[in-house]
Amino acid sequence: MHQYDYLIAGSGLAGLYAAFRASRYGKVAVITKLNVKDSNTFYAQGGIAAVTDEEDTPEFHSDDTIVAGRGLCNPEAVRILVNEGPERIRELISHGMNFDMTHGHLELGLEGGHSKRRVIHAGGDITGKRITEFMIRSIQTNPNITLFENHRILEILKSGSKCTGLLVWNNESYKAEAFYAKSTILALGGASAIFSRTTNPLTATGDGVAIAWEAGCEIADMEFIQFHPTTLYSPDNKSYLISEAVRGEGAYLLNSAGERFMTKVHPLAELAPRDIVAKAIFSEIQKQRDSRADGDNFVWLSLGHLNPERVQSRFPHIFQKCAELGFDMTDKIPVAPAAHYMVGGVKCNLNGETDIKGLYVCGELASTGIMGANRLASNSLSECLVFGYRAVEDAAGSENSADRSTEPLTYYADESLSELCNQVRKSVGEIMTRFAGIVRDKEGLTKGLQQINSIENDIAASGRAEEYYTKSALFLTTVSKLIITAALAREESRGGHFRSDFPEESEMLKVHSAQQKDRELIFKA
Repeated sequence: MHQYDYLIAGSGLAGLYAAFRASRYGKVAVITKLNVKDSNTFYAQGGIAAVTDEEDTPEFHSDDTIVAGRGLCNPEAVRILVNEGPERIRELISHGMNFDMTHGHLELGLEGGHSKRRVIHAGGDITGKRITEFMIRSIQTNPNITLFENHRILEILKSGSKCTGLLVWNNESYKAEAFYAKSTILALGGASAIFSRTTNPLTATGDGVAIAWEAGCEIADMEFIQFHPTTLYSPDNKSYLISEAVRGEGAYLLNSAGERFMTKVHPLAELAPRDIVAKAIFSEIQKQRDSRADGDNFVWLSLGHLNPERVQSRFPHIFQKCAELGFDMTDKIPVAPAAHYMVGGVKCNLNGETDIKGLYVCGELASTGIMGANRLASNSLSECLVFGYRAVEDAAGSENSADRSTEPLTYYADESLSELCNQVRKSVGEIMTRFAGIVRDKEGLTKGLQQINSIENDIAASGRAEEYYTKSALFLTTVSKLIITAALAREESRGGHFRSDFPEESEMLKVHSAQQKDRELIFKA
């Protein structure tokens, strides 16, 4: 048993920053599934969107965010993001974080959906790595913070309607351990790694969604999965992200005939919002495959018209990775979309608190109302800072008290079921990619749901609800069912959700999907 003032689950920017803030108010435990660097933040090539230029304004940033969100953003949440984001950036700089500078000013990049250059980077195309390493150093030298690596959250501990802590699987001792605290913040990231083709690390399988759903939290807008338009194509589905900033620097998208196709799709061409670019690429790939049996499963990202020295200096790590794989980034590289970001998540208020008192969420796991139906590029890291800060400040000002009255379940591990869990993951990935990918329809979603239900029924039939690998497999089926169920219910196309049988937006469905355990899905204004 462990006792702390604050529990932080997750080691992306949201979790690390929340831990850094919470250490001012008490003892903090940071719990992470594998290594502290295994997070979406660490692999993020893009930057942080925040207004720092005199020619930009929070209002411009707000407008861009709301346009990208396709009618489902919460304007108040967006207002908080665009106004508080710059302050959080200034604080990071004051603590020693170094961002890229030009002539004494922050170097600002342009990405899809932004009307102004406002994306701040660190180390060019390794912003996530730089800021994660900075925050890791900050917590490792902090005597009020204890880091628990190789610890996976199994369930939320509750006393009535109040969160008392977390039940955690220790992957080193192979035992379940109870962590208690006055306040708990979940920053466990997204769920895009349940798709077979993804930009995410293997850890991003939606554990936070599954445990929050089990505890009774409302889960919102799970149908909206953002597919990153440009990941380096490989036949084995091993995706490598090609930052949106590459298109921001002027790269073109070309089909197999060498034609630039985005100019016919959207006024912003290659810099249109991600959902539009991803669907356009998917459409071009389908045309190529329909025209001939051996048609390419990718399109080309062309940089041959750009200054090669600028390309190499601006994107040194992407350039190196492409070279390792036999591609010359200064010419052209093959790209295709991949599951990238979970737009929906665990519903919370403007301070990150969920339906359960004392339980907060932030980062990609949280549904704050900022992203709407489609995330604006580089808003995610800004959201981590702004709402991680707000969650900690709210928790510190609450009257929550530690409570050890909860008696947790006793879990065990049966190693003979490890391979079964791996097979479930592979099957779920194939089902989600095939039936719940970029383009969906009722027939495919129904088949996908039937297959997931069959897998889940087989797992449940074993009667081993308190076995570690069984629990892990059920996490996967829970999250995939939430996504497919919401996608079936939303009979329209909007943002990160495209139905070929309902290709237009419906004014009647300018609402949020809401799912809770033992209740039917409903739509909320």
